[in-house]
Amino acid sequence: MAKVLGIGGIFFKSKDPSALINWYRDVVGLEVHDWGGVFLTPEGMAAHPGAGTVFAPFKQDTTYFEPSTKDFMINFAVDDLDGILASCAKHGVAVKRLPDEPNGKFAHISDPEGTRIELWEPKPM
Repeated sequence: MAKVLGIGGIFFKSKDPSALINWYRDVVGLEVHDWGGVFLTPEGMAAHPGAGTVFAPFKQDTTYFEPSTKDFMINFAVDDLDGILASCAKHGVAVKRLPDEPNGKFAHISDPEGTRIELWEPKPM
């Protein structure tokens, strides 16, 4: 049977795509290519035991994405949560640090257009 290999991309509308992608570059350290996007390879995740991609619907009335009013949240697996949070502080981005969980450390931020971003430093399993 045919099967899905992974998430091939995340595509969404933006009021100012150039400014938004630059924010992601400057604040969370994504490597933006000349064509205006980011290409993440599986080797980055594979190098961190316990990391993976999660696909999970939440209940319609969840408050987990708040204060965002969007129907989705983006979760970035990171190699150094404290380092990313230092970058957030440098750029004036509010951070909500969550309690550590068995699968790693988490924090929430929001991008300039109000999308909730979850930062996850995976714990080796």
